[in-house]
Amino acid sequence: MEQRYGDMTRQELLREVADLNERAQKAEQKGMVSEFAVHARKKLIAQSYLLDKKQYVPGQRYRIEGEEESRLLISYLKGVFAWGYRDGETEMTAIPISLLIRNET
Repeated sequence: MEQRYGDMTRQELLREVADLNERAQKAEQKGMVSEFAVHARKKLIAQSYLLDKKQYVPGQRYRIEGEEESRLLISYLKGVFAWGYRDGETEMTAIPISLLIRNET
């Protein structure tokens, strides 16, 4: 039975991230797009458990990694996901906190 990320120690999470990264690379090399996407997403979530959730504040806007122009205004946090609104959108979305980058401005 797999252990939940929330129950893992920091060391276990670091090993899991490394393992998922390796699995994703192998899947990518074999051209297995769906499997690559699953491992990459799980890695992002595992990485989120390594971060301090207190650094992500509702009411603040964060850049989204990999999306140059996109920002997320956090409404609330639930677990390791930030729920909020992307610039110009009216539908709320959830993003793992490992994808959020604090604005320097």
